[in-house]
Amino acid sequence: MLYYGYHLWGMHLIWWFIWIVLFGWGIATRYSIPGRRTRISPSLDVLQKRFASGEISKGEYLDRRNVLERDLSR
Repeated sequence: MLYYGYHLWGMHLIWWFIWIVLFGWGIATRYSIPGRRTRISPSLDVLQKRFASGEISKGEYLDRRNVLERDLSR
């Protein structure tokens, strides 16, 4: 009775905007977006640093990376 037929303006319009933003955010975070930075595992980061400094060989690096990636994908 107080709206006089303008239900889509004012707070109603703001709520529509909030729901659309939340829906879009939910879709965007559910799927992998190309070009988005992915968070690297701290253990993979340490492994890369050890390989770069020469502490481990390429074979060791590849073997350990495969093990870590398998564990992370579970």
